[in-house]
Amino acid sequence: MDVEQKQEELIDHFVKQASAHKGSALGTVVVEATSHPSLFAFSEILSVPNIVELEGTENSIFLDVLQLFAHGTWSDYKSNISRFPPLVPDQVLKLKQLTVLTLAETNKVLPYDQLMQELDVTNVRELEDFLINECMYSGIVRGKLDQLRRCFEVQFAAGRDLRPGQLGSMIQTLSNWLSTSDNLLVSIQEKIKWADTMSELDKKHRKDVHDKVDEVKKALSLKADVDFRGHEEIYSEPGGVMDYEEDRSRPKRRRHPIS
Repeated sequence: MDVEQKQEELIDHFVKQASAHKGSALGTVVVEATSHPSLFAFSEILSVPNIVELEGTENSIFLDVLQLFAHGTWSDYKSNISRFPPLVPDQVLKLKQLTVLTLAETNKVLPYDQLMQELDVTNVRELEDFLINECMYSGIVRGKLDQLRRCFEVQFAAGRDLRPGQLGSMIQTLSNWLSTSDNLLVSIQEKIKWADTMSELDKKHRKDVHDKVDEVKKALSLKADVDFRGHEEIYSEPGGVMDYEEDRSRPKRRRHPIS
């Protein structure tokens, strides 16, 4: 099954579960959702009215957990551990996976030292096993482990839920990208126009050269024709050079002795 399709089905399932429960009963739904090995998006569940109503109540802790998994990291959990209930092992794994996705949002080369600190991993072997078995095999990231440089080169990372206020920043980023793309497109069009103009000039130049060559050829041909006709006229004029055969056919004069 396609990963995105599976995500949609899981989200739809947990949205229905959250809509069908209230108060403390939502605790089970939240734990199941944040522990599921194939679910990495929680904003739709957060928007369910029954979940929203938890704010300010004795059960608001479940809302806090969902918000942590939607936007937070393992470091956020450790820094505010008193706000949250103890996490089960599957939740810990999930939150560390989400932490890798957050780090990959801003950097495509993640140093091992940074990853070990953010994930509470004590050695490189444990870190690489986690990245391979829990991140790459699950399909949420793709990349290359560079042991020589001690870093993880990210080629792809799944997106997380948008944090509050992040949408405006994203729209601004996309607007800047669109503006840059428009300017680049104008530049490309100008270069294409310049290339077309140069091509036309080159064609015109080639035609001019070809025409001049034809003119020279015609002039030379005309000159050769005139020279040839001039020679013909010289040899055909009376008193001109006598034809050899005509000279042979005439009777020779007899010489008379001088007395």
